[in-house]
Parts: sequence; C-alpha cells; structure tokens
Amino acid sequence: METHHGGQWNKAFLPLLLLLSVFSTVGSSSSAIRFRLAPLARGAAERQVPMQAGAPFKIALFADLHFGEDAWTDWGPRQDLNSIRVMSTVLHNENPGEEECSFKGTGRLNLMTNEIKHNGSFSSYGPRNLWPSVSNYVLQVSSPNDPQTPVAFLYFLDSGGGSYPEVISSGQVEWFRQKAEEVNPDSRVPEIIFWHIPSTAYKVVAPKFGIPKPCVGSINKETVAAQEVETGMMDLLVNRTSVKAIFVGHNHGLDWCCPYEKLWLCYARHTGYGGYGDWPRGARILEITQTPFSLQSWIRMEDGNVHSEVVLS
Repeated sequence: METHHGGQWNKAFLPLLLLLSVFSTVGSSSSAIRFRLAPLARGAAERQVPMQAGAPFKIALFADLHFGEDAWTDWGPRQDLNSIRVMSTVLHNENPGEEECSFKGTGRLNLMTNEIKHNGSFSSYGPRNLWPSVSNYVLQVSSPNDPQTPVAFLYFLDSGGGSYPEVISSGQVEWFRQKAEEVNPDSRVPEIIFWHIPSTAYKVVAPKFGIPKPCVGSINKETVAAQEVETGMMDLLVNRTSVKAIFVGHNHGLDWCCPYEKLWLCYARHTGYGGYGDWPRGARILEITQTPFSLQSWIRMEDGNVHSEVVLS
C-alpha cells in the first residue's frame, strides 16, 4: 500500500508559488516556475489541469522565495541557489513523475506577460479592470475520464503588497462572485483558494501559544501580518459550502492550518533562503483525490522529513 511519503507512482503534480509578483512581498523580486504536465492546446484547455487515471493530484506550494535579493553581492545569488535546491529536493521526494521546471526572476507585470507564453504555464494575466491587481484566475482540475468534468476549482487572487495596498479589493470580491457563479453555480464542485497575504480572519484563529488542536502545524513564531482591511471576501467564502481551504504565505515563521467556520485557513511553509528568519525550509503539499473527494495536506522539509499531516476535506 503506497502512501504519500514515498514509492514510485505516476500522478499529476503542480508546483505553485505563493511568491509570484502577483503575490509580491515588500523588498523581494518575483519568481516564476513552469511545470509541464502534458502537451496542452492553446485556448480553453489551458485553464484545465488533468488528473491521471488511478492517481491523486498533488500540489507543492513554494512560498516566499525572495529571488533576486542583494543580487550585487555573493550572498544573494547563493540564497537563490539554496532556494532552488529546496524546491528540487521537495519535488524529488514527492515523486511527481516526469517534470520540467524552470526559474526566471522578472518584474511584477512582466512576470505574467512572459509567463503565459509558455505551454507549461497555467498563470493568467488580468482582468485588466482590477489593476493594480495583475493576476486573478481559475484553474479547473479535471477528471481523467472526461476533461469537461471538474474535480476541483483552484482560485488565485492577487493580495497586493510591495508598492501597492495589501488588500483583496471589493472589485476582486465581485470578480470572484461572478466567476464562481459562472463555473460552479450550484457549489457542487470543491473549491480551493490561494493568495499570498493572509486575511484578517487568520488573526481570529491564530494560536496564542504553541499549536493546540484542532490546529495542525510545527512553527508559530510570529504574529499574523494580515491584509490592511477586509472588503467582504471572507464572508463570501464562508457562505460557499464548496470552499474547503485557503492557503497563504507571507509570514515566514508560521506554518499552521486552523479551522475557521466551515473551512480551513492554512499557511504554506517558508521555502526561500532569502527574506527573514532561519527556520528550516520546506513546502506545503496538497493532495486531491477524486472518488470520494478528499483534500489532504502535509509539509515536506528540505531534509526529506514529513510532518503536520491534516485532512482538510
């Protein structure tokens, strides 16, 4: 019986960055990763990520990479290499099958313009009317039996940062409302949400000392650095029965998941060697199964150890 800790299997695997310029952090250059799952036609199929028959779908969250810091020193490029080593180690230990990864530092807006050109990229620019929020989009995880049958929807929202307000705007809230009604009108399909800077709801559930149950995690070393204001996004998500969990980065010294209303609020794990903090690096892994639907998560460390396993749905 195989578990997620090892073994050889072939499954869809999607590395995601919670520190793209769409989820930027003050003082940090952005970064990009591309992952080739299968040859995809341009057009609608780009927005679908296929599961493979008989296998779960896995996601690696690489958070707060801080690529490009102090590039004029020996320290900066060395930290970038260390960050790449963490990602490579995590991907190797999680046995994703065939993969093709590439890394490129670039600017906030140019990141999306460049990234969407590649067949292996699932990033998307826009909508333009939500500027300065440069990237809000949805990916459909599709059934291996029928590409038109969704197993889950992954929503990505730009939470600002850098020279822009750290907020998910009311315009983004309305965009999400309309998009969710368009792709998942009856809330039948599970939904998973990603943005970088935690909402104020994270302050509500944050453990005060240690990480007592029902929260799950290993480090709780700082206070939540939340968005500047709540504009209605959390109320909308809480009232959608299909939303299972929200994943963020930003706080390097936090890696817990805690329940909030009927969903989970989770941190990733600090991956990059840039930025503050000397906590061991790693990545949060998500695993989706189709029948019955389940969403599980754990943290894979750079040294190969696994901890903080939790069933989120």
